[in-house]
Amino acid sequence: MNLYFRLMWLLFWRNRQAKKIGFLDTSRISYRAWPLDCDINMHLTNSRYPAFMDLARTHMIAEMGLMKKLLKLKWLPIVNASEFTFFRDIKPMEKFEIETRIVGWDEKYFYIEQRFVTARGLHCIMHIRGVFICRGKQVPIKQLVEAADYFGPVPEMPPEIVKWKEFLQVKKEQNLAPKLSLAS
Repeated sequence: MNLYFRLMWLLFWRNRQAKKIGFLDTSRISYRAWPLDCDINMHLTNSRYPAFMDLARTHMIAEMGLMKKLLKLKWLPIVNASEFTFFRDIKPMEKFEIETRIVGWDEKYFYIEQRFVTARGLHCIMHIRGVFICRGKQVPIKQLVEAADYFGPVPEMPPEIVKWKEFLQVKKEQNLAPKLSLAS
């Protein structure tokens, strides 16, 4: 994460003022695209999107009331995979909001959708697949959901997440398959 000033502001001020949301509710946080966030094309540079999304996920955890619990348990969030779709650029000094929500989970991973929105509309959608780890081992998803005090049904995965999961599995199988040696 390369937005240290914004991280400190988030942790020491903004999260203390955070409203409370449910486990499957949408978290919202606003920022402005400062000139140093922009590239020579005069728009928010692509490398800033994941950094802002890290901040937004941290804010979501605080709004859910999980920050202290996860820190106490020493559970650390890890992004396993991510995918971005950009629709339009965010201009310098433009205010934007990041909407973050958990869209589902399976036996191994949780899935989050994040959207960058301005008064002009939708700019970017990102999906992440992640886990929490503790002392080098993955925290079971069931344990994570219980720690969040969520006991409702598992939400149905959006179709784009189902397709993305299938694509990730194909990538894994093709790239981790044993390679035939050239000598054969």
